[in-house]
Amino acid sequence: MKQASAPIAIFDSGVGGLTVAAAIARALPDQSFVYLGDTARLPYGTKSAETVTKYAVQATRALMRFQPKMIVVACNTASAVALPVLAAAYAPLPVVGVVEPGARAAVAASREGRIAVIATEGTVRGGAYVRAIHALNAQAQVVQRACPLFVALAEEGWTHGDVPELAARKYLSDIFEAANPPDTLVLGCTHFPVLVDAIRKAVGPSVALVDSAETVAREIASIVRTTGGGGEGVTHRFLSTDAPERFARVGSQFFGATIDPAQVELVDLSA
Repeated sequence: MKQASAPIAIFDSGVGGLTVAAAIARALPDQSFVYLGDTARLPYGTKSAETVTKYAVQATRALMRFQPKMIVVACNTASAVALPVLAAAYAPLPVVGVVEPGARAAVAASREGRIAVIATEGTVRGGAYVRAIHALNAQAQVVQRACPLFVALAEEGWTHGDVPELAARKYLSDIFEAANPPDTLVLGCTHFPVLVDAIRKAVGPSVALVDSAETVAREIASIVRTTGGGGEGVTHRFLSTDAPERFARVGSQFFGATIDPAQVELVDLSA
């Protein structure tokens, strides 16, 4: 029997990165993946760059036992601060983040070069999206807004109704009711796509929404098609650093399919 191909390894601070895993599964149905959610230490967005980098290195180290074909940093905060460290440490293994693909999609989608980015405090503080967008379009007007409550709402499964809609209006109304508002909004956190209905109500129907999960999946598909492999014994594995039952319950909403709690492996990244 032919040996199963190496999996795509994916990690995030929690379950938000499962939106990326789901997009990868749709784009590459013949590929296995292993996903690690560092639920014991989320959110990453409120922590220092040094702490996030340490956590990202630990997560990647834990995933290396699966001998992956690539590492996907499905966390905007970790992508913004830890990607160079991981790329240098694990070269020539491809290490793909979510910021660069999201920036490219935003520039392509924007009609007038007016782009808003919503993200965690850490991603906004680091300015990675601003740098990436300006590298592609130096004239782009970029406004950022940290929306930390969105992460908590997504993790709790409060994705529809009055509470997320009120939060979205509070965070975004001043930006999108201003003169010459942005024509494009980047969902700069992998937790945010599950709140898209509330976000859409706050920004209006004409604003282009950029989901980094879909854009990074297309980039990964391009890399995998170049390197080959896949199609034998496809598996989806899930790891969590805390509360596998909760990971499965909440994560199923992000993944778009039921995750069996019995199939979620509990891991200790500090060991």
